[in-house]
Amino acid sequence: MKTASILAAAAALSAPALGQYNTGHGKKLVTSKALQKLINLDDLLAGSQKLQDFADANGGNRAFGGAGHNATVDWLYKELKKTGYYNVEKQPFVELFSAATVGFTAAGESYAAAYMTYGPSGSVEQTPLVKVANIGCTAEDYPAEVKDKVALISRGECPFAQKATLAKAAGAVGAVIYNNIPGALAGTLGAVGNYAPTVGVVQETGNALIAALEAGEVLVDLSVDTIEQNRTTYNVIAETKGGDHNNVLVLGGHSDSVFQGPGINDDGSGTIGVFAVAKALTKFNVKNAVRFAFWSAEEFGKLGSFHYLKTLNGSISGSAAEVSKIRAYLNFDMIASPNYVLGIYDGDGNAFNFSGPAGSETIERDFEEFYENKGLPHVPSLFSMRSDYAAFLENGIPSGGLFTGAEELKTEEEAQLFGGEAGVALDANYHQKGDDINNLAHDAYLLNTQSIANSVAKYAVDFKGIPRPNATLRKRSADSVRYLARFDHGSSHNHAAPCGNTQRVSV
Repeated sequence: MKTASILAAAAALSAPALGQYNTGHGKKLVTSKALQKLINLDDLLAGSQKLQDFADANGGNRAFGGAGHNATVDWLYKELKKTGYYNVEKQPFVELFSAATVGFTAAGESYAAAYMTYGPSGSVEQTPLVKVANIGCTAEDYPAEVKDKVALISRGECPFAQKATLAKAAGAVGAVIYNNIPGALAGTLGAVGNYAPTVGVVQETGNALIAALEAGEVLVDLSVDTIEQNRTTYNVIAETKGGDHNNVLVLGGHSDSVFQGPGINDDGSGTIGVFAVAKALTKFNVKNAVRFAFWSAEEFGKLGSFHYLKTLNGSISGSAAEVSKIRAYLNFDMIASPNYVLGIYDGDGNAFNFSGPAGSETIERDFEEFYENKGLPHVPSLFSMRSDYAAFLENGIPSGGLFTGAEELKTEEEAQLFGGEAGVALDANYHQKGDDINNLAHDAYLLNTQSIANSVAKYAVDFKGIPRPNATLRKRSADSVRYLARFDHGSSHNHAAPCGNTQRVSV
């Protein structure tokens, strides 16, 4: 499917900017066609430029709790508040922020390496590298000679934190974890712990280091200089004043970026796509309430969305009565990847044998019909539990959404379907400085935002196919999701949620 064809399908519904529409009191019930007509590329790019400006003015990023992210939060809040259409709140919470600059050389050659979030500072010079046995998940994998040296460890099977802890316990003064599949590797240790200073490198670097070790001793320089501080940050929640507040559609994406860059695709595209639909919806009436959520600190482990589910209505353990009002959740984390696929979360489990709670299959099918009605292809995406939908799945709430891809390489088959370049990452700038205003596929951006509008209009009127909450069934679904998630370790090319195989992955 050529880019021109997708642009034509999206442009058929384009319209003047939102500000040109009458905002009088005589509002009609929302329809998919009418809501989609209010979505246009100029508004989307203007919103993306706002986020770029916030990053540019504040150190090049919008990481949670920093000035760039605070500016993003304030802008979203003020813009939604002034519509008068929503009840808007900034929900504060405090989390530990961790970032670092790293350096890594081996045998005199410099290699790109990425910080493992929550890892400690440390540096060594001209220290021997030692490859651990197997994949470093047991103490027995670490030979005695790793003491006072740097451990080289393969990714796989157990969490990075376990490897970093075992390396420290064995006396290693540093750890280098290399990817076991193609693509970048920059992960999280999950929480503060007793770790060796740890970095991640790509598979190619790991293979080069192994080959060098087979030829003789390899001396490395490794440095990790961390920043750690407790930061207050905010979710932005906006719910329609109208509609049935006992039957609520929730949708959203995360408003923060990684520390390494401005995050204009991840997840500025989801942020602005959802925001544009929220602005457009103000021209209509709804039957069911719609709640727009802009989550903070997703890049540090989906912290904002999990905090929200735990604190609904002021109860730290969660309020069953409040949670039961949520009929469905839609997640949008990266919807404009430059070498994109049109990915839809696999709600029925047919593609990956990991389904969402009852009703998720309806959400998936409704998204599929949107693209099929335009003669466009789509592919399934795995519920990898690595984006904000995880908090909703773990509460048994039907969920779905869109995803255009991160560091996964595009296949030949996908290039035939969507255009672009096979063998190249769906977003080569994922979690990097280059994820800027130029890192957006405009055709996918417009089309996917129109798709968001289609689903919002549909569920704002009728939740047909999405069952009313049943406490027993939701608990059963939540338990099943938690169980199945234990067996997902970020398999190759599964179109997992964007934070699947790099910044936020923990295994």
